[in-house]
Amino acid sequence: MPLHRSITVSAVALLLASAASMASAQDAQHIDPARLNAHIAALADDAMGGRGPTTPGEEAAVNYVADQFKAMGLEPAGDNGGWFQTVPINRFLQDGPAVLTAKAGGEALTFNRGTDIIVGSHRPVSRITLTDVPVVFVGYGVTAPERGWDDFKGVDVRGKIVLMLVNDPDFEVAPDSPVAGKFDGKGMTYYGRWVYKFEEAARRGAAGVLVIHETAGAGYPWTTLQNSSTAAGFDIVRENVEAERVQAQGWIQQPIAAKLMAAAGLDYATLKAQAQTADFHPVALNGVTMSMDFGLKYERLTTRNVAGKLTGTTRPNETVMFGAHWDAFGHATPNAAGDDIYNGAVDNASGVAGVLELARLFAAAPRTERSEIFVSWAAEEAGLLGAYYYAAHPLVPLETTVANINMDSLLPGGPSPEIVVIGYGKTDLQDRLARDAAREGRTLIADPAPQVGAFYRSDHFPLAKMGVPALFAAAGFTGASEASRIYVRDRYHQPTDAWEPGWDMTGAAADVQLLYDVGRDLATGTDWPKWTPGNEFEGVREASAASRK
Repeated sequence: MPLHRSITVSAVALLLASAASMASAQDAQHIDPARLNAHIAALADDAMGGRGPTTPGEEAAVNYVADQFKAMGLEPAGDNGGWFQTVPINRFLQDGPAVLTAKAGGEALTFNRGTDIIVGSHRPVSRITLTDVPVVFVGYGVTAPERGWDDFKGVDVRGKIVLMLVNDPDFEVAPDSPVAGKFDGKGMTYYGRWVYKFEEAARRGAAGVLVIHETAGAGYPWTTLQNSSTAAGFDIVRENVEAERVQAQGWIQQPIAAKLMAAAGLDYATLKAQAQTADFHPVALNGVTMSMDFGLKYERLTTRNVAGKLTGTTRPNETVMFGAHWDAFGHATPNAAGDDIYNGAVDNASGVAGVLELARLFAAAPRTERSEIFVSWAAEEAGLLGAYYYAAHPLVPLETTVANINMDSLLPGGPSPEIVVIGYGKTDLQDRLARDAAREGRTLIADPAPQVGAFYRSDHFPLAKMGVPALFAAAGFTGASEASRIYVRDRYHQPTDAWEPGWDMTGAAADVQLLYDVGRDLATGTDWPKWTPGNEFEGVREASAASRK
């Protein structure tokens, strides 16, 4: 039988009332661990059904957040004066087998979907058919003018299938290479992410894109891709999908890519070495064409962001943002105990609890000169969809959004002397965090695993792409590393990510308190955080500088 972790609505109310009474004698400007626990308990309750988007669990979750915002005295900031922003999305499923073939050097090749190539589409059509399409190797597929890098060199790839290497051009180069540090070395940039590579292929008008899988560069084995390859895919509904999504996108095993290159008289290792130089030019695989034919089922659905705001006194059009995603995975594959509810207590009921506590503190304090907006994002686990939709349809102007402070997965446990900045060195927001942390005797450290690109995998990222400076911080690893490893191993994205009575949230409260201090400084100040010179998003932000005069 499944395990059940359910508490009644009255029990949640009692938890919050108890927290309020205990905090009544305390400074109202301090994050309360008991309130964090109460919100996590409510959002991770079995009654929420794992908070799956488009399910009854969504209805319960978004209404809970909206009710809390309303009770705190926030103003609704969603569509048409309400608490919600409707997010239209498409869900895609494979429909039948895929036929994947190539003609290479006079030889006919057939590939297995899943074993050799993993491919799908985010075009809302019932079938994708590409026939005898030319193939071009475009190196890492990067166009980064701020770093003096262009893998395309003006070569037209419209209507073609492009092969791209995973990660950044300097990921594996020697320390004395001319391009060492051109990107971030072992620290992946946006240009190294497969998401960027798919997008760049679409911008170039390619018919299809296949990223060449290598475990070191991807950060995970081929089996990770295989395990998720038959699951539903999601995307926001796009007004110009033909310009933003190629017809076919996916991954190809490195030995298969090398075989196609060899058929064109090319050597994979040589081409890869060339791609690690700034003077690389795209290379056509002469005599090689690929064909793809596969069916799709797609369905139009809607989910919702939740948004509340506090209007500033003198500069209300300048806004500090705080956000965390409300969704988890709903009902999914049962574990050995028969539990099929993926409650998402840490990921990310805890982050929503942090946003609710921040909203409570700001609402209880005198109004600031700038405004604050508090957003609980939809469908992060499906691909940051709520945040992507907001970035395309902002509720407040992005040009005058001062900063976006993100919370994603606050682990239970006591305070840590350190706090980790995910995306260390990308903005000057970390300088403000360092100053406030120092007052508490704490220090900042860089993300210990920058190669996995965590900065590009949470809800602040779609707005960062539009230029909004972001701060994403988490508890430090000294004293917390073992808890973090255990969580990832035993609970992350599993039914066991469940709330437990007695959780110690004092460490998380200390972390959120620092984010409050940074946010309040921004909301009462006049300056504008900046991206570090040379950052991939600096140019986008600077293009709107006139809006911040």
